[in-house]
Amino acid sequence: MEKKPDHCRVEDALGILVGKWKPVILLYLLQEGTKRFSELKRNMPGITQKMLTKQLRELEEEDIIERVVYPQVPPKVEYSMTEYGRSLEPILEAMHEWGTRHTEHKMKKQIQVKSSS
Repeated sequence: MEKKPDHCRVEDALGILVGKWKPVILLYLLQEGTKRFSELKRNMPGITQKMLTKQLRELEEEDIIERVVYPQVPPKVEYSMTEYGRSLEPILEAMHEWGTRHTEHKMKKQIQVKSSS
């Protein structure tokens, strides 16, 4: 399939996935399955409750994750990937692998610079 720069949809995809926490949230849900809000918060100690709520709402609006509220006291809320959201798995895996290789590349480059000094 030909990809023309003026019809680029990468920006559309990034608009959904970009953010410090969205990829982390998605990887947790993809790898570990359904999670309660408190479990996600515990797994990401650097995120605020407000930011986690915002990121989850945005992902829910895009039909990437689903939120289930159980009518009990205290309320129980669970988050999981939608079937549609699971289509992101190969993309996130590829980005993770590339990020790992890029970090290694940068480290090798820094070692080369230091050893040539």
